[in-house]
Amino acid sequence: MQSLTIGTRGSRLALIQTDQVRAALLAHYPELEVLTTIITTKGDVNLNIPLVGIKDKGLFITEIEEALRCGQVDLAVHSAKDLPGQLAPDLQIAAYLVRADARDVLVSLYGSLAALPSRARIGTGSPRRAAQLRALRPDLAILDIRGNVDTRLRKLEGGAYDALVLAAAGLHRLGLEQVVSEYLDPDIMLPAVGQGALAVEIRATDHSLAALLAPLDHLPTAQAVNAERSFLARMNAGCSAVVGAYATVEQDVLTISAMVGGADGRILRAMRQGVVADGGRLAEELAETLLRQGAGLLLVGASGGASDGE
Repeated sequence: MQSLTIGTRGSRLALIQTDQVRAALLAHYPELEVLTTIITTKGDVNLNIPLVGIKDKGLFITEIEEALRCGQVDLAVHSAKDLPGQLAPDLQIAAYLVRADARDVLVSLYGSLAALPSRARIGTGSPRRAAQLRALRPDLAILDIRGNVDTRLRKLEGGAYDALVLAAAGLHRLGLEQVVSEYLDPDIMLPAVGQGALAVEIRATDHSLAALLAPLDHLPTAQAVNAERSFLARMNAGCSAVVGAYATVEQDVLTISAMVGGADGRILRAMRQGVVADGGRLAEELAETLLRQGAGLLLVGASGGASDGE
């Protein structure tokens, strides 16, 4: 019997996501033995440091990738939004599972972003969300928050915040969709690159495992997320930057929108559309458009911080 070991973070959400990959593997290969190894990352330990002050692009993945390199695990499961635009050459993404809802959501007794009173306290650990919230509602108080989804919800219930902005996909996977008060459309709140998608990472030399994982790869998700990550790479920005991008694929048409935010509250946005086969080129053109508009200076001036990991 062939055995595979998956490396993952230990949060409840991370383990649920890993179980989704495990179930997908067993659906194709019932005789496979799939084990799980929990790996603690820097992002799981440094919970008292605001993410805006952490520049490490691999905050939630570095230790897992090291376990992959040394053979402690055979594959790693990541939230795609925690990945940088370019992986190290000795690693590769072998599969993206079907993307879940990529949107951000508001969780609040007030019901909607528009209904929040002036100076309402919104908790988010994401500089991208904070920048877009400030552009939409400059009268709100944007406060940092750390911890996993359950911890954040407890802080909201305890009165430390009036609202939270979280990823829809994480809440759905945790069975907590009932707490959502409003889904934030990408037209007003562009998600993080890769948000809602699960990425399965392996060693670049492990060709037999790549073939084994091929049936798990959802082509439209891969096409969309690869375009988003191409944009991120061309901007020379990590998952920590004040950058958002979201691509959709319908038939043979790929549409990608992106934003870059600055410390001064400015938001630059642009969109491109074309055939799926040109996804990488479209993403690079989109990046060039924003760079011509001054996105590079915005990125230099903004204090990005790491992806929030949830």
